[in-house]
Amino acid sequence: DHPEIKEEIYRKDDRLLSLLKDVYVESRDPPVRVKNGGEHLPCKQEEKRLTKLGHMGHLDVKKVPKGKISIVEALTLLNNHKLHPQTWTAEKIAAEYSLELKEVNSLLEFFIPFAVQEFPKETKKAI
Repeated sequence: DHPEIKEEIYRKDDRLLSLLKDVYVESRDPPVRVKNGGEHLPCKQEEKRLTKLGHMGHLDVKKVPKGKISIVEALTLLNNHKLHPQTWTAEKIAAEYSLELKEVNSLLEFFIPFAVQEFPKETKKAI
């Protein structure tokens, strides 16, 4: 509402403009360093456990992450559950192999180890 204030706001100050023209700003990003193949980013260390080696231990890995099992362990626990279901319950398997109970129940439901059966010689012709 005051015209003198508006005039002061819009008035050019030549002295300040000349000082502003003398200012020069230059900005540069630091040079990008290429990482060598030997350098690795830090990653979360997975907690591992030693495998429970059975008679096929020479075929198996020695350490697996917690919450996972190796092929030999999977075959062993499935066979143990098949042979002795009262002893090798889902709860015992989950505790023994550091697995989730839900995953063990799914494993026992959907993965069934195969069994090799030999038929007696006299019935071969019937097959």
